[in-house]
Amino acid sequence: MPWQPVRQADATLVAQLADGLARRIDEQGLRPGTRLPSIRKMAEQSGVSRFTVVEAYDRLVARGLVQSRRGAGFFVRARSGPLTAVAAAPTALAAPARIDVAWLLRSMFREANAPGMPGGAGLLPADWLDPDMVAGAVRAVGRSVRANLVSYGHPQGFAPLRQQIAAYLQNEGVPAHPELNLLTTNGVTHGLDLIARHLVKPGDTVLVEDPAWFVIFGRLAAFGANLIGVPRGPDGPDIDVLEKLAAQHKPKLFIINGAVHNPTGHTLSAGAAYGILRIAERHDFMVVEDDTYGELHPGGAIKLAALDRLNRVIFVSGYSKMLAASLRVGYVAAKPDILQKLADLKMLAGLTSPELGERVIHRVLMEGQYRRHIERVRVRVDDARQRCMKGLQKLGLTVPHEPHAGMFLWADCGRDSEVLARAAADRGLLLAPGTLFSPSQAPSTMLRFSVSIADHRGIWTELEKLFAQMGSYNQ
Repeated sequence: MPWQPVRQADATLVAQLADGLARRIDEQGLRPGTRLPSIRKMAEQSGVSRFTVVEAYDRLVARGLVQSRRGAGFFVRARSGPLTAVAAAPTALAAPARIDVAWLLRSMFREANAPGMPGGAGLLPADWLDPDMVAGAVRAVGRSVRANLVSYGHPQGFAPLRQQIAAYLQNEGVPAHPELNLLTTNGVTHGLDLIARHLVKPGDTVLVEDPAWFVIFGRLAAFGANLIGVPRGPDGPDIDVLEKLAAQHKPKLFIINGAVHNPTGHTLSAGAAYGILRIAERHDFMVVEDDTYGELHPGGAIKLAALDRLNRVIFVSGYSKMLAASLRVGYVAAKPDILQKLADLKMLAGLTSPELGERVIHRVLMEGQYRRHIERVRVRVDDARQRCMKGLQKLGLTVPHEPHAGMFLWADCGRDSEVLARAAADRGLLLAPGTLFSPSQAPSTMLRFSVSIADHRGIWTELEKLFAQMGSYNQ
């Protein structure tokens, strides 16, 4: 019998039949080894089409409840011993003797630790975003495309999305052409990885900000790079130190957050921006501008890529932070010769990026809701940041320089923050100590807090207990 897709009207019948059989298997009404009725017989007994039975049986196979034996039929699978259920996660996060990036990332992605996650994670809560808008775009894409979803996309990314990105960047003063200058990636991390693969060889010096986003340290170290930190202040990197380090070490790259720096929330001043480009020209290195959190800036932030016209600056950004973390859609803007090399590396590593997510982003942008969405999120983040700062100050922490924007607070606890983070882990709280944000991994009194803790009363209660236990941090 040739297979035919089940009609929409029959979809509920498929689910009812599959779920009914699953219940009988779970309740031992159908024991392991039992042969299910033939497709024809089950169709007659249930009063449904044979296609409906085929679909229902296939669902049971997919669930691991039924086994298909060619020429013999469908049989209830023998159960192995009951799986040992993972007990409810303990409140403790079991911090290692020395907290490292791997532990922090593992803890951030442990679903059971979600209640404590907002303290150190780099994500906004789902209810601060607009899952309905994203879900609507997913449905619209599903209705509008069919064959295109089962074929490879374009290696540079979905062309209409690249056109939208180019229009946005051009409006920001970045001369990005959709074919010559743009490449989509599986998020910002993927974009940075491609850049490092292309430009960094073992022994090359790469300058990074100190503090800076800790994940990039591990990626660069994996390529054998010599990492050197440039102190970051409220207006940008220390230009005098940058000049000295560039002269001494002849770096290949300098990676920087321009707008809404992670973890401090600061944004480059005009003077610092021009200073960086002058030093890059004088000492012949490339600048990678990571704009992951740039959309949280209220507007008017200087983009190095706009000042430089994509000559020495490679611009990287994406949509995961502001729409949905599972939509791993980012992009790189670079001059044509570098862009082509990055596209080749992308193909060698994974051929193309998934077009489905790119089509969803394109749909959201096309429907004109994105700008208003960003404004709503920014207002909520700004409000939460102010409340969090007051809450941290009440607990005795200080914020040396109030951030311009963004979802993080870089707070001083007055003592080794790794000790504090380990004590917090014992209480089920995930805190990100400052040592992780420095390429030297030097001891630090700083902690990064996510403003998403603003409305988590339980977290504030635990923080209060923690600080009371550890004593005064500013004496």
